[in-house]
Amino acid sequence: MDVLRFCRNWTLPIAMGMGVLIYFVYVNIPWLAPAKPYVLRAVDIVQPMLIFCMLLLSFCKISFQDLHPCKWHVWLLLIQGGCFLLLGLLLVCFPGFSGRVLVEGAMLCLICPTATASAVITFKLGGSAARVTTYTILVNFLAALLIPLVVPLLSPNAGESFGVSFTRIMGKVFPMLLCPFVLAVLLRFLCPKLHARLAGMQNVSFYMWAVALMLAIALTVKSIVHSEVAVWYQIGLAVVSFLCCIAQFYFGKRIGNCYGDSISAGQALGQKNTVFAIWLGYTFFTPVTSIAAGFYSVWHNIVNSYQLYRLRKRTER
Repeated sequence: MDVLRFCRNWTLPIAMGMGVLIYFVYVNIPWLAPAKPYVLRAVDIVQPMLIFCMLLLSFCKISFQDLHPCKWHVWLLLIQGGCFLLLGLLLVCFPGFSGRVLVEGAMLCLICPTATASAVITFKLGGSAARVTTYTILVNFLAALLIPLVVPLLSPNAGESFGVSFTRIMGKVFPMLLCPFVLAVLLRFLCPKLHARLAGMQNVSFYMWAVALMLAIALTVKSIVHSEVAVWYQIGLAVVSFLCCIAQFYFGKRIGNCYGDSISAGQALGQKNTVFAIWLGYTFFTPVTSIAAGFYSVWHNIVNSYQLYRLRKRTER
């Protein structure tokens, strides 16, 4: 029991450490070299499946009677979508921009949907888990729409038209973000017993997240090792992700405060599905940009830990 509690409390550093360790151990075992192409292919399949399953289990826990859009949802969607589009427009207008990698890193941190676990943290802090869950669904729709629209303009494939690129990226992003929600709704009405069993599988979702994060960090390390991007750009991505994290928590709370719901809005905008962001960066952007998402995972967990610490201190008083 103590071991399980320790793993739960330190899942983030354990998963990240294991991701780094697995990569360096694997590449330094010569007799595994022939299997590298197959391992990479397997990871390309397993990682999206894990994200899909995590979202499905999370959406199965939702009570749809509690889902109600509110005004701060609109403002937060405008911030995420607007900033993503503006930064994308900057890169389209100035394709040779020297800080392109940093801008792409910021785009990842801004368009990334809300983490499914944010509802739990929000509830502990005294916010509305239902409103955060509603926003999670809405921002998944937004990301599924904007990413296929913008990414082909930033990284066009040779010989591919915009329509082909849009369809290809939509085919990867849309099923991962929206199909779990649609499937959860169908299971609720068509297979209520299976839906109830999935809704009760809390631990499975937790362990899936840990494995997905470990794989994501391993891929991030691979991109760093093989990257030709200067180390200062990599440090810059860490700084950019930190600034994006602080800004999103800050503006989320400020906007939410106008509607008497600063905790929920702050978590909805600040706490991200970083496993998806790492996959997105590695798959569609310059792979090294996934560093920004990896660091964002650290920053938003530090913010959450600090908020929970302050809550615990207030409770003790």
